Amino acid sequence: MAKQSAPQELAAVAPKLVQLTDEVLFQDVWERPGLSPRDRSLVTVGVLAALYRSEQLPHHLGVALDNGLTVEELSEAITHLAFYAGWPNAMTAITLLKRIVDERSA
Repeated sequence: MAKQSAPQELAAVAPKLVQLTDEVLFQDVWERPGLSPRDRSLVTVGVLAALYRSEQLPHHLGVALDNGLTVEELSEAITHLAFYAGWPNAMTAITLLKRIVDERSA
Protein backbone atom coordinates (compact mmCIF):
# COMPACT_ATOMS: atom_id res chain seq x y z
CA MET A 1 0.00 0.00 0.00
CA ALA A 2 1.15 3.52 -0.74
CA LYS A 3 2.17 5.33 2.46
CA GLN A 4 -0.09 8.29 3.09
CA SER A 5 0.09 11.24 5.41
CA ALA A 6 -1.50 14.63 5.70
CA PRO A 7 0.40 17.53 4.14
CA GLN A 8 2.80 18.35 6.97
CA GLU A 9 2.89 22.05 6.10
CA LEU A 10 -0.69 22.21 7.37
CA ALA A 11 0.49 21.32 10.88
CA ALA A 12 1.52 24.96 11.35
CA VAL A 13 -2.14 26.02 11.31
CA ALA A 14 -3.97 22.79 12.21
CA PRO A 15 -1.65 20.44 14.13
CA LYS A 16 -4.46 18.34 15.60
CA LEU A 17 -6.16 17.87 12.21
CA VAL A 18 -2.87 16.66 10.73
CA GLN A 19 -2.29 14.34 13.70
CA LEU A 20 -5.82 12.87 13.47
CA THR A 21 -5.52 12.46 9.71
CA ASP A 22 -2.27 10.54 10.08
CA GLU A 23 -3.11 8.48 13.16
CA VAL A 24 -6.83 7.77 12.73
CA LEU A 25 -7.47 7.90 8.99
CA PHE A 26 -4.21 6.67 7.49
CA GLN A 27 -2.81 4.48 10.29
CA ASP A 28 -6.10 3.01 11.50
CA VAL A 29 -8.94 3.20 8.98
CA TRP A 30 -6.79 2.60 5.88
CA GLU A 31 -5.01 -0.32 7.62
CA ARG A 32 -8.15 -2.22 8.68
CA PRO A 33 -8.30 -5.75 7.27
CA GLY A 34 -11.88 -5.59 5.92
CA LEU A 35 -10.88 -4.11 2.55
CA SER A 36 -7.66 -4.21 0.59
CA PRO A 37 -5.80 -0.94 -0.02
CA ARG A 38 -6.78 -1.30 -3.69
CA ASP A 39 -10.47 -1.51 -2.80
CA ARG A 40 -10.20 1.37 -0.32
CA SER A 41 -8.62 3.45 -3.09
CA LEU A 42 -11.45 2.62 -5.48
CA VAL A 43 -14.04 3.66 -2.90
CA THR A 44 -12.13 6.83 -2.03
CA VAL A 45 -11.68 7.90 -5.65
CA GLY A 46 -15.36 7.24 -6.36
CA VAL A 47 -16.54 9.30 -3.42
CA LEU A 48 -14.12 12.17 -4.04
CA ALA A 49 -15.14 12.28 -7.72
CA ALA A 50 -18.84 12.08 -6.88
CA LEU A 51 -18.57 14.89 -4.35
CA TYR A 52 -16.42 17.03 -6.69
CA ARG A 53 -13.48 17.13 -4.30
CA SER A 54 -11.01 18.11 -6.98
CA GLU A 55 -8.37 19.31 -4.51
CA GLN A 56 -8.08 15.89 -2.83
CA LEU A 57 -8.74 13.74 -5.90
CA PRO A 58 -5.34 14.00 -7.64
CA HIS A 59 -3.51 12.67 -4.59
CA HIS A 60 -5.90 9.75 -4.25
CA LEU A 61 -5.78 8.94 -7.97
CA GLY A 62 -2.02 8.56 -7.56
CA VAL A 63 -2.49 6.42 -4.46
CA ALA A 64 -5.02 4.30 -6.35
CA LEU A 65 -2.48 3.65 -9.11
CA ASP A 66 0.17 2.84 -6.49
CA ASN A 67 -2.29 0.47 -4.80
CA GLY A 68 -2.73 -1.56 -7.99
CA LEU A 69 -5.69 -0.03 -9.78
CA THR A 70 -5.08 0.40 -13.49
CA VAL A 71 -5.82 3.48 -15.55
CA GLU A 72 -8.47 1.41 -17.38
CA GLU A 73 -10.17 0.43 -14.11
CA LEU A 74 -10.18 4.01 -12.83
CA SER A 75 -11.50 5.23 -16.17
CA GLU A 76 -14.28 2.66 -16.08
CA ALA A 77 -15.22 3.59 -12.50
CA ILE A 78 -15.31 7.28 -13.39
CA THR A 79 -17.41 6.58 -16.50
CA HIS A 80 -19.83 4.54 -14.38
CA LEU A 81 -20.20 7.25 -11.76
CA ALA A 82 -21.03 9.85 -14.41
CA PHE A 83 -24.55 8.44 -14.52
CA TYR A 84 -24.97 8.55 -10.75
CA ALA A 85 -22.94 11.55 -9.66
CA GLY A 86 -23.15 13.84 -12.67
CA TRP A 87 -21.36 14.39 -15.93
CA PRO A 88 -19.32 17.41 -14.78
CA ASN A 89 -17.96 15.45 -11.81
CA ALA A 90 -16.88 12.62 -14.08
CA MET A 91 -15.32 14.94 -16.64
CA THR A 92 -13.33 16.68 -13.92
CA ALA A 93 -12.20 13.35 -12.48
CA ILE A 94 -11.15 11.95 -15.86
CA THR A 95 -9.28 15.18 -16.65
CA LEU A 96 -7.39 14.85 -13.36
CA LEU A 97 -6.66 11.17 -14.06
CA LYS A 98 -5.23 12.09 -17.46
CA ARG A 99 -3.04 14.73 -15.82
CA ILE A 100 -1.73 12.22 -13.26
CA VAL A 101 -1.02 9.63 -15.98
CA ASP A 102 0.72 12.24 -18.15
CA GLU A 103 2.86 13.41 -15.21
CA ARG A 104 3.87 9.85 -14.36
CA SER A 105 4.81 9.01 -17.94
CA ALA A 106 6.90 12.19 -18.40
